[in-house]
Formats: sequence, C-alpha cells, structure tokens
Amino acid sequence: MKEINSNIIGKLIQNERFEDWWESSQMEIPFFDNQKMKITFMDFLPEDNKEFIKEADDALKLFLEKSKSDRLLISNLVHKNCMDFLNTIGYDEADKKLWEIKDEKEIWKFVQPNEIFITRRPYEDEDIYININCECDWEQEHGLQLVFRKGKQITRVSQIDGHITDADAYDKPDSEDELLSEFKE
Repeated sequence: MKEINSNIIGKLIQNERFEDWWESSQMEIPFFDNQKMKITFMDFLPEDNKEFIKEADDALKLFLEKSKSDRLLISNLVHKNCMDFLNTIGYDEADKKLWEIKDEKEIWKFVQPNEIFITRRPYEDEDIYININCECDWEQEHGLQLVFRKGKQITRVSQIDGHITDADAYDKPDSEDELLSEFKE
C-alpha cells in the first residue's frame, strides 16, 4: 500500500479503488468544534504533480486555523442555501424546524460534516480548493458542500454536485460567480 506525507496532516494512504485519492486518518477540525474527519487528497498522482502536496499543505494550514467563529461568519450563506431549497420545494411539515429558524447561526444544528476533499481546480485558476461534504436536514439526497479556495475564503455553498465552483457548474465566467469573484489573495 502506497503512502505520501503531508507536513500538516501526516501520512495519507492511497485509496484501494482510486489511485489518485490519498486518505488521512481521522483528525480534529477546529472549524467544526474539533469534530474528527478524514481528509482526502483527490485527483493527485505524485509523479505528475510535484507541487500539489506543498500547495495542499498551505491551504490546509490556513483552513485548520479557522474556528467556530469563522464558521458562524458564513451562517448567512448556509441559511440562504437552506431557504432557497425549501422555497423551491414548498412547505412541508417535516421541515417546520428549518422554517422557524430565527437566528441564521442556528442553521448549523442541521448540518453534519462528513469528509474533507482537497483538489486542484483543473482549469481557470488551477488553485487548490478544500471541499467539505456535509449531510444536511433540508437536502437529504444531495447534501451540502462548503468550498474554500486555497483554504482562505469560502467560494461556494451548494449541494454536492461534483463541481468546486458555480462558474464550473453553470459554465459561466469566474467574474460572474458571486463568491468566487470576491476571492482576495
């Protein structure tokens, strides 16, 4: 079994099914109150991309410095995702607690983070993105993803759809992607 090493998270083991996936052991994530999660480097073959680990480590270092207070700063975006979904499907008694949220920060009671994926955007900026896959009470089928460009700043809040930017998902220029276009180096 092959392994690689990250200066930030230590040893990652190559996934048995996907040769370009490398998985860490469970580690505490301060952004989610130290909940333990696995981190996976995706779309990475060490022989093809010598800079990936260093760039991933740089992004992880910044992301792992984020705490609950940073999470609460994006509550409005997660709450908006929830309400947009609920407004689309219409009122259902089963979603009553979600409709009754008074403080946007309460939305986190309905989000269960599962796993973190680190990947490089294959075109445009080709930066490293941290993609956190979550289950959520309002979108049981597709869940919720929170994406941070370079580990610095949230650039996407959406259902889990295989895309790391709205620009990529909807085939539009980065300048028309609301959160991505707000990214500051």
